[in-house]
Amino acid sequence: MQSGGWTPEHSQALRECLARGVSFARAAAEINARFGTFYTRSAALGRGKRMGLMVSNRRPERRSAAKAAARACKAADPARKTKAGRPARSGSCRDGAPPPAEPAAIPTAQVQLRCVGIAPRLISIVELEPGDCRYPYGGDRDDDPIAFCGHPRRAGSSYCEPHFHLTRGIAAGSERAVAPIALRLVRAA
Repeated sequence: MQSGGWTPEHSQALRECLARGVSFARAAAEINARFGTFYTRSAALGRGKRMGLMVSNRRPERRSAAKAAARACKAADPARKTKAGRPARSGSCRDGAPPPAEPAAIPTAQVQLRCVGIAPRLISIVELEPGDCRYPYGGDRDDDPIAFCGHPRRAGSSYCEPHFHLTRGIAAGSERAVAPIALRLVRAA
């Protein structure tokens, strides 16, 4: 395991390798050979993620078009055989038919966000008073600070009236019933 952190030179080398389209395993091997380090593929993946170099979690498609078509045919008919009884050759479907087409993408509906007709005070957590609304704003990015609504909150809730209805719906009542609780003390054996 590599002790310590990634130096700026190592990080720049990783960035250059990934820009050339090199895999994380190969990038780690190149960096190790160049600088005499012992980074693993996992270390390169973690560093790439922290640097924001990873676009998605999916691995790049390495199969050729013929292999992809053969997989589609096999998925359509896994028991297919040639006339001689051997498994069908990759890239060809039974009776010379083209491979099945990919299913069409299902269109997704645009999500309609709900909002409330209140202008939040946007106060920090240290400025919150016991009776202030604790509905959070911000914090979407790592460097984005979190602020809170700060308006007077509804009885029995952590939120003001508009934010209470936003999170639970108009017809919802308070989840907790406010009532005195009787406690009974028992002696431990």
